[in-house]
Order: sequence, then structure tokens, then C-alpha cells
Amino acid sequence: MIPEIILASGSPRRREILSQIGIKFRIVVSGDDEKPTSKNPLDFPKENAAAKALAVSKKEPGALVLGFDTLVFLDGEPLGKPKTPEKALEMLLKLNGKGHKVITGVAIAKNGQVVDAQQEETEVFFRNNSLQELKDYVDSKDPMDKAGAYGIQTMGARLISRINGCYYNVVGLPVARTLDMLDLCLKG
Repeated sequence: MIPEIILASGSPRRREILSQIGIKFRIVVSGDDEKPTSKNPLDFPKENAAAKALAVSKKEPGALVLGFDTLVFLDGEPLGKPKTPEKALEMLLKLNGKGHKVITGVAIAKNGQVVDAQQEETEVFFRNNSLQELKDYVDSKDPMDKAGAYGIQTMGARLISRINGCYYNVVGLPVARTLDMLDLCLKG
């Protein structure tokens, strides 16, 4: 019997991707605000994903709980979600004309234990956008709920010249890695 799958995230993008690839799930938002303990910020996504999956797993015995966390890194420094339009423009100006990393942590927990935790990395390269293009994008309000202040799957696609790696990782759910991890958990 296949265990129930729970998504420990309220992200509409993650919900859409899981539905798109035919995974049946229900949502239980973790509400976990634990701060990562690693000294290396590049490990934060995996740690955060594990904390989210674990928090829900403790309340949902028998289910496979999927936790995710996506961060944008420029020169090794994490860029979170902007709190104001001014912060969004500041982030976009830092990214403009440069390459950066998007890292998504993926974790699976069951019965109050993390079964697997990994992360996926994609390189994203911004075009040399004009200041007006960046301001227009900020005015659209699209950047406000997104790590690094952009969404590759929305109007933010205009800002990007190319990527190396998984497109879905940049959206927030690396499909192949998630499916591989689920397959291993279901076989084990």
C-alpha cells in the first residue's frame, strides 16, 4: 500500500507542479520557523526543508511528508524574499547582468524522522536589463513573494538570459530529484 503523501508547503507553485506530474497529495503547512544551524549558508535550503517535513511528520504518522525550501544565492550570500518594493529593486539590481545559484532543499519525513534530505542547484543568468525594466517588474508586484525577488515562471522570465540545470528547481520543486527520492522511499 502506498502511503499518503503530504506537501508541507502552502506554495501555489509547488502545488501546481506536484499536480502537473500526477502526484496525489494533501497540504499541511508546517508553520516551522526554525533557523538553520549550519555554518554554511549553502546548506540552509536542505536544513529548512528537513525542518518543515519533520514538523508535519510528527503530527501525521504513516504519511510521507515532502518539505521544500528554495533560496537564491549571489556570491554565496542568500537572498530571501523582499519585504518591500525597494528591497525587491535592490535585489534585482544586484542580480542584473550576473549569474547566481538557486538551491532547493528537498526532504522526505515519515513517522517523525527525516528519511532523506538532498538539494538541487541551478545556475541562472540575468540579462542586462534596463533600470526601467526592473522598476516595471517591481511595479507588477510579482517579485514580492519570491526568493531573489523574481519568478522564472511569470513575468520574471523576461529578466533571464539562460539557465544551467533544472527549470523546475528555480520554480521551487526539482521534479526529477523529488521523483527519484520518492521512488527510493517507496521501494525501501
